[in-house]
Amino acid sequence: MKKETKIIVGVLAGAALGATIALALSSDSSNDLKGKLSDFFADLLDASKDKLAGLADRASDVADKVKDKISEVKA
Repeated sequence: MKKETKIIVGVLAGAALGATIALALSSDSSNDLKGKLSDFFADLLDASKDKLAGLADRASDVADKVKDKISEVKA
């Protein structure tokens, strides 16, 4: 994994763990806790999909630039 990917995964995992612990220690009822956890993880999943899509776009752009440079060198 690239350094940026490791950092993003670490931040997301830390946020998920911290939120889980905070909600578990709160005084909410069991159903409220389940709902909040479900919403949190859905939001986290959406955010991570957006980040990964952005990384994929950047990787695609870099690959295109590399292909262009290879074509220039061959010519």
